[in-house]
Amino acid sequence: MIKVVRGNPTPEELAAALAVVQARAAATASVSSGAPLPPEEWSTPARIARHPVPRPGPRSWARTYWPS
Repeated sequence: MIKVVRGNPTPEELAAALAVVQARAAATASVSSGAPLPPEEWSTPARIARHPVPRPGPRSWARTYWPS
């Protein structure tokens, strides 16, 4: 149940807010499998970075500090 505590939203504003809440709840329900992660996976970098970080090239160390 959602209750408006302050303000007077229009029906359109209230419908938009409820749509966001429902979409967020549906996304959370579809992602979570119900089983909590074991502690060793809490800090897994794959959970933080969605895309792999590009690997540096063979001479990238020379281009990081020294002017060319």
